[in-house]
Formats: sequence, C-alpha cells, structure tokens
Amino acid sequence: MLDFFAVITKGGLVLWYFQDAAQQLKTSIDAINALIRNVVLQERGGENIFSHGSLALKQHLDNEFDLLFVAVYQNILQLSYVDKFLLDIQREFTNCFREQLRQGFYYESFDFGAEYKRILKQAESLTKIIKAEPRKPRTFEESEKSKKTVNSMIKHRGGDQVQPKKPSKKKEGKSKKQECNNNSKGSQVEEVGEEDDEEEERENEDLVVNGSAVEENKEEDVTALDNNDENELDEETLRKNREKMFGKRSTPKAAKINSTKSPKPTKVKKGKEGTVWDLGGKDSTSLDYSSKSGDSTRSSLRPDFLPDQSQIGTLSGNVRDMDMTKDESKKKASSGGMFSMFRGLVGGKTLTEADVTPVLDKLKDHLIGKNVASDIAGKLTNSVGEQLKGKVIGTFEGVTSTVRKTLTNSLVKLLTPGRRLDILRDVMEAKNSGRPYTMAFCGVNGVGKSTNLAKITFWLIENNLRVMIAACDTFRAGAVEQLRTHTHHLNALHPPEKHHGNDMVHLFEQGYGKDAAGIARHAIDYARKNNYDVVLIDTAGRMQDNEPLMRALAKLIMVNEPDLTLFVGEALVGNEAVDQLVKFNRALADHSTSAKPQKIDGILLTKFDTIDDKVGAAISMTYITGQPIVFIGTGQTYTDLRRLDAEAVVNALMS
Repeated sequence: MLDFFAVITKGGLVLWYFQDAAQQLKTSIDAINALIRNVVLQERGGENIFSHGSLALKQHLDNEFDLLFVAVYQNILQLSYVDKFLLDIQREFTNCFREQLRQGFYYESFDFGAEYKRILKQAESLTKIIKAEPRKPRTFEESEKSKKTVNSMIKHRGGDQVQPKKPSKKKEGKSKKQECNNNSKGSQVEEVGEEDDEEEERENEDLVVNGSAVEENKEEDVTALDNNDENELDEETLRKNREKMFGKRSTPKAAKINSTKSPKPTKVKKGKEGTVWDLGGKDSTSLDYSSKSGDSTRSSLRPDFLPDQSQIGTLSGNVRDMDMTKDESKKKASSGGMFSMFRGLVGGKTLTEADVTPVLDKLKDHLIGKNVASDIAGKLTNSVGEQLKGKVIGTFEGVTSTVRKTLTNSLVKLLTPGRRLDILRDVMEAKNSGRPYTMAFCGVNGVGKSTNLAKITFWLIENNLRVMIAACDTFRAGAVEQLRTHTHHLNALHPPEKHHGNDMVHLFEQGYGKDAAGIARHAIDYARKNNYDVVLIDTAGRMQDNEPLMRALAKLIMVNEPDLTLFVGEALVGNEAVDQLVKFNRALADHSTSAKPQKIDGILLTKFDTIDDKVGAAISMTYITGQPIVFIGTGQTYTDLRRLDAEAVVNALMS
C-alpha cells in the first residue's frame, strides 16, 4: 500500500529507497522535497501527516545518526500501521548498519530490501487480521436489557416479594407496621390501612392536647414576663422599647406640636449657559474652521495644518529593526527565569521521552502563557521532543538547558524568513520593467489596515518613490475619507515643490458600493500611465466566516495579481490567529479559478507596542502560513514601522 519509502540523511543524501511500480518517481521526489522544505527545515516535526497534492507523507527522525525515514502513500488511504511501521524500520535499519553509520560510510551499499518487505508484510497482515474479525453486535438475549423485568425494577423493602403500593395519602412513617404483616396480600392492606387510620387519629389528638398545653405555657410565660416588666420598668421605658421593637422612630407629641413646617424655597430657573471647551480655553466659534475658509470642500482638511517636520528623513533606506528595551536586553543576557528549577545535571546519558516530557510540558504552558496558540505550542514542543529522542548530551549539560536551547533555536529558525525580503529592490525591478509594484492588504475588522498602509506609504515616499493608494474599502463608512486625510498629511510632509512638482501620494477613489476588484484594476492602469512606482490596495475588513466578502477578496487577488499580499493581524490575538489565517488562506485557494491560486505572501503585525513580552501571536501566524512577518506596527505615528527581529522576539518569549 506504500507508494514510496526512503531513508535520507539530514544532509539530503538518500541511503536507501523503495518505489512502487505504479507510482512515478518524480511525484514522490517532489513530495519529499516539499516535506524537507516545509517541515524538516522549519522544525515542524510535531505535525503528524504532511499532505502534498494527492499524497500523504509521514516521517520519523533518528537523532542518533541524523536519519530521516519517510513513508509516502495515497492521501485517501487510512493506514493505521504507518507509525509503528516507521519505528520498526528505524530500529531494524540502525541495528543492521550501526557500524557503517557510526563510521560515516554513507556511500557504501545498503542492502535492506528483504528486511523491508518482511516488516511491511507483518504490518499489513496484522491490519488484515484486525479487519477480518470485526466485532459482531450482541443479540437482545445477550444484552443486559433483556434481563430486566418489571419485578426486577421494583425495589423490595423487607423481603423478596413485591410490596403493594400504598395510597398516596398515607405517610411513609407507617411502613414499620406494614413490614410486620407480610403473610397475606389482601388482608395485609386492609389491616395496615385500619391501623394507620387509628394511629393518625391518636397522633392528632396528642397534637391537639400538646398544642393547647404549649399555648397555655406560652401565655403563662408572657403574663409572667409582663408582670415582671411592669414592676421593674415605668410606662415611658416600655413605650420606647415598643417603638424600637416595631422600628418606629416617632417623636413625642409635645415635640410634634411645637414643630412647624418651614416653607419650601422656590427655585429660579436659569437659562442655558454657553459651552466652554477645554481645548486651550477656546469656545465653539473658534473651533469652527468652516467659517474661516471660503472653500467648503477643504474645511475638513485643516488648512492651518502644520506637519511635524521632525518625521522627515527618519525612514529612508530599509525599515529599522525592533528597538530592544533595557529589560529585554537583561532577559536576553540572563539564562535563568522559571526554568532554573530544572538545572539538575544528568550529563553523559541518552535522552528518552521520559526525560524530556516534564520539561516540555512546562515549556508548553509557558508558551501558552505568552499568547502562543495552544495547538501551535503543542506542535512546537512535540517537534522538539522528536529532535531530542536518542540524543546524547554532554557531561555538564542539563536536560532543561538542552531542551530550552533546542526550542529557542527552532523558534529563531521559524521566525527567520526563508526567502529574500527586499521590497525596495523589488520595486525598482518592477519600475525597470515598466509597471508599478502592487501590494494588497487584507484582514479582519479593526486591526489597523488603513493606518499601517499610511505608515508604509510614508516609508516609500521617504525613499523617493511615488505611491498611489487604491481605496477599495467601499463598504465601511468613512474609509475613503480616512485615506483622503492621510493623503493630505503625507503630501504636506513631502510637498510637490520638493519633488519637481509631482505629488508623491495620490488617492484613487470611486466612491462607495462599487466593485473593489474593478477599482483596483483601474488604479493599477492609472498608476502605469502616470508613472507611479507603487500601488497600495486597501480592502475592507471582513470576518473569516463571511463567505460573500471572502469571495470578493479572492476575486480581487485573482484579477489584479498583486506582487505582495499582506495579511494584517493584531499582536493581541492568541488562538484566534490560527482560525483567521487558515480560513483566509483557504478562501483565497477555494474561491479562485486559477490553476495556481495566490495566497498570503507575508504578515503585517500591528499593535505590537501593547503586548509587552506576550509576543506569541508572531509565532502562531508564522507557523500556520510559513510566510514571514514583513512589517511590525508599534505606534500611532508614521515613523512607527519596524522590521521583525527574530532573536529579540524569541528572547522575550522564553524569558
């Protein structure tokens, strides 16, 4: 049932492989290369199955000799024996060629065909035996339900015979006399009933007698108390005590007679006073800018706006790295923290699953506490556990330090981009080919797409690039006006006089309720004709479960084919990041008619200045898509744009 099986070194050398005759070799090789590129190199060993087209791949890592065992089979098959089969093959292969692997003779022949077929036949035969003996359902006579009868469901009090039901008016306390007479059923019911009636009458009489006696005793006690109180207390004290008893706060009659009611003062209504604003002591008239400007269309643009000249020239060149605070640098230098409790040295031993599991459980909880999605934290720790099984640690190395160091290296490798990220160079290449470089921004509502688009625009015009903003958010009220305000402010920071009379930023808008894909297409055509270097496409925020809006986004991406599709996400999210990215990527693939649909190419992480050291969202988003974090938004000004520093994020995460 297996199409392909291979034993590969970490360096990529194939030691031995098996190929099914019906399967093409190139298809299996492409699948294994994809596995190495997306799973092995990115330290994602915690994933159980890797899918590539119609093929499913499972891998097992041998840490003693750095070998990778890969099984390839059809995705539609449910092979339950593959995991055990990989373990058996790994054990048999390392036992057969232990000396050869230890000395590094990888270029010698590995004759493993007979053992492979034997182990595969055993695994498949075991599966057939399990399938050949399905569990038959029990018959009704074999079930416990068939043994239940009416008599078995009735609870017996005194013996094995079924006790007759008592009338509902009878009390449960008379069951003792009923249990004494179990000789005959009919006579028993009559006798018990008569005895119960007689006993009830006696009890009622006793209650009446006792009740009257109790009442008489109460009256005697009350009269005795009253006589004693009258002898000891006077009338005034008794009256006050009675008032306190009934909660009455009444005043003496003399005080009521002498007291006179004062007339209520009449209130004089005052007229409404003018509002004085707190903004510099100005009133509403001084804040009305429309009366000072003759052009009503530009009243909202603040004609007296003075740009902050200190921002100019701060973002020229590539985007700066993240700023590490003093606390983070201390955390980076220190290797202690919550893991100092595991510093017991166990050097010179081979690590087993029992050794690393307690440390990995602590690490998993720590990652979840730092806002890493729980599913992602489990996969990361499982991947580290697979890497450390069978590894021999040094004499002065502890289990915790080894596990922690391995996880740290895996996280740094995960956050490090696997491809070149140089947007300025890509823009110049597109400019030399006679077309504008296009970037599309997508994400859920309220994450800061328009604000961070304006930051990227400022960074581009700081590098002397002309930018066109396509207002494709035709759904949210005020979206176009927000971009218009940003355009006005950015052109004020870089006026046309400093750039040979050319506007550095232009807003392409066609109003609300229009087709977003068509607006983006017209904006790209306009930018090509008017020599704009970059087109930034702003899209409407949408939830990942809104299918009509996700179809519209997929249409925009498919029609315009942007050079870079950025997913804008908050650094505040935890498990929600997994759902958002998975569904956005799936929607772009499912709703596209292209043979190779374009998915998310990068991530823009916003509100990074609000999370302190809970930076787990960066790990979750990168792990899901395998795409790098291109930009980080850290504030509200145009200069608050940074590039991710993988080591700084990991140090904050592991502290």
